[in-house]
Amino acid sequence: MPAPIRERLSFGKIPEVLPLPDLIAIQRDSFDWLLKEGLKETFDEISPIEDYQGVMKLYLREHWFEAPKYTVEECHDKDITYSAPLFVNAEFVNTSTGEIKAQTVFMGDFPLMTDKGTFIINGTERVVVSQLVRSPGVYFSRDLDKTSDKELFSCKVIPGRGAWLEFEVDKRDIVGVRIDRKRRQNATVLLRAFGYSNDDMLALFDGAESIRLTLEKDHIETPEDSLLDIYRKLRPGEPPTVDSARTLLESLFFNPKRYDLAKVGRYKVDKKLGELTPAARAKLDSLRKNLAEEKRGFVLADKNKTILTYEDIVKTLQYIVKLHAGQPDHQEDDIDHFGNRRLRSVGELIQNQVRIGLSRMERVVRERMTTQDVEAITPQTLINIRPVVASIKEFFGTSQLSQFMDQTNSLAVLTHKRRLSALGPGGLSRERAGFEVRDVHPSHYGRMCPIETPEGPNIGLIGNLATYARINEFGFIETPYRKVVKGQVTDQIDYLTADEEDKHVIAQANTPLDPKGRMVEEKVLCRKSGGELITVPATEVDYMDVAPHQIVSVATALIPFLEHDDANRALMGANMQRQAVPLIKTDAPLIGTGVEFRAAVDAGDVVVADKAGSVEEVDANQIVVAGSDGTKQTYKLQKFRRSNQDTCLNQTPVVSEGQKVEAGQVLADGPSTDQGELALGRNLLVAFMPWEGHNYEDAIILSERLVKEDMLTSIHIEEYEVDARDTKLGAEEITRDIPNVADEVLKDLDDEGIIRIGAEVNPGDVLVGKVTPKGE
Repeated sequence: MPAPIRERLSFGKIPEVLPLPDLIAIQRDSFDWLLKEGLKETFDEISPIEDYQGVMKLYLREHWFEAPKYTVEECHDKDITYSAPLFVNAEFVNTSTGEIKAQTVFMGDFPLMTDKGTFIINGTERVVVSQLVRSPGVYFSRDLDKTSDKELFSCKVIPGRGAWLEFEVDKRDIVGVRIDRKRRQNATVLLRAFGYSNDDMLALFDGAESIRLTLEKDHIETPEDSLLDIYRKLRPGEPPTVDSARTLLESLFFNPKRYDLAKVGRYKVDKKLGELTPAARAKLDSLRKNLAEEKRGFVLADKNKTILTYEDIVKTLQYIVKLHAGQPDHQEDDIDHFGNRRLRSVGELIQNQVRIGLSRMERVVRERMTTQDVEAITPQTLINIRPVVASIKEFFGTSQLSQFMDQTNSLAVLTHKRRLSALGPGGLSRERAGFEVRDVHPSHYGRMCPIETPEGPNIGLIGNLATYARINEFGFIETPYRKVVKGQVTDQIDYLTADEEDKHVIAQANTPLDPKGRMVEEKVLCRKSGGELITVPATEVDYMDVAPHQIVSVATALIPFLEHDDANRALMGANMQRQAVPLIKTDAPLIGTGVEFRAAVDAGDVVVADKAGSVEEVDANQIVVAGSDGTKQTYKLQKFRRSNQDTCLNQTPVVSEGQKVEAGQVLADGPSTDQGELALGRNLLVAFMPWEGHNYEDAIILSERLVKEDMLTSIHIEEYEVDARDTKLGAEEITRDIPNVADEVLKDLDDEGIIRIGAEVNPGDVLVGKVTPKGE
């Protein structure tokens, strides 16, 4: 862990148990996963690409990257994308002749993430914001019927991609099914299509009333007629045949290319629906034996299958029937609970985009297989990388989630990378989102900050990751807790998802402990599922919070004495810190919260030593450190670079020649940092008093010294571009010789008509002279 330069005295009563994690791990880890596993998964999914007869096959094998052509700095200067060439080993197999042709194929330049968790696209820094979406899985809900005041139940099976399957029990207690959002039909029709008889169904649901009523209304006798009925609803107007109906149903739910629950969907479905009864499993086994060999995988579920299976459909129906019958252990789901919402981070968002590009490429490859001469075909002639490159470019250039990085100050940079958005493709839209989605939910505790969210139309739809939160393999947000055993707080730290947390009793971080870590009070104030506050004996507590600032985001954790603030004003404070411009003379806060150092280091604007050594050379442009192993390392400093928001990015050394440095020590300050700590403003002396009425309401009077001594002065760098084009009437010219303009206006232009370096300009001054030919 890097150590702060400035020593600070802590007045906190609660000791730090767990240091803050890497604050931009959410970006880095996700992109690393994409490079190591995500791309491989996508190539494996699409491979092999077959022609329509299944004779020719194209396999995409292992992929690798070559080194990037340009460094990050060169990409900034030349306005190009920071990327690395991607290559794939491709094999073309002709099964009729047994011939195999292997080649290495270039798949385009793939944008890379910088060390700071950003992307450089056409020379500008961009951030990909993580998206909060409803997790694939099975969801049950209950509503009241407006006319009869009767409870209605419905259920949706939502895949990662593919057709939705919905069941509902209406006010007449009849169980219906909707396939792919088409017209509703009786659910028993679907079961009969799988091969269940009426007696099987009654046995499967223990003679439940709703199933009995549904069977009475269902006049279809045979599995074949059921299939035809389903086909008529899905494809009205087309002549149905039993084979085409069976193929359609199988392709909708049992074909991995068309339907994918994803790993997380399979996990959620299994967790919600539990195990089958032995009798129901026996019936499924007998159905399985009647099926052709290649279709037997459609019947029973296991944790590696991401298609839907007969078993899942049967279990879902059993659950909704029992929910309707009022069984107490069957509950509907809360859609806003963080157990049902997951994060799609950078890696997954780019992976989806690559998948779209590859599926477009697949169509091109198929067509080329049929049109080209078989002898002349090689992987190189088949593969057209344009759709893949275009879809990645489109994502970074135009997606709602790929955003121009907020670089106003270091905190703005850090918060932008930790932002969570419910908007974007596949998410919500501002207009449609109601109050429930935007509300603070008990399951946000320690996962998403209840305070930092925009004011205005996006309130509650855009949030920020809490300080200690991390993302697990399924994309759910986890937060750490200290394990408590019989009133004794242990050193064990467990990360819990919102679902797991609901099963435990959790004490707050300020629960009094004795020096040995035992809870002092007999009764402890805790919370349990649903955010309910309870007082329990110390022996019944399972976990305890790690830190008081566990529930808030980094920006909110920078506010001292946050507990005395009104929530609305705290929201404004957290948001407005990001708008502070970096000052020429920075000044770290006298009273900090202990988060300043880590926030500045993780934002990536300060220069940190990679390994220990002694400083050999320091000037404004670079720092040279000689390592203990004799190697020298040069750290280049950024000087007066323009940020995305036109503020000034400038780094200044904080070490001196001959100084010994440790690994992780800050060598140079960036914008808005002081001695390696975040410094967004100044420590000014403030008087609360009236002054001749000049500070009426929200007016403030500033001392002249603030201006004279440049206490609140900041540098802004703006860039102006002008083009001289060739028009139909002749070429435009950049010149000092401009008709009808006084010499006074042009006094600072050089002979070429361009303003001289060092000239002082005011608003409205001419920077470049240009004449354009005009038609008479």
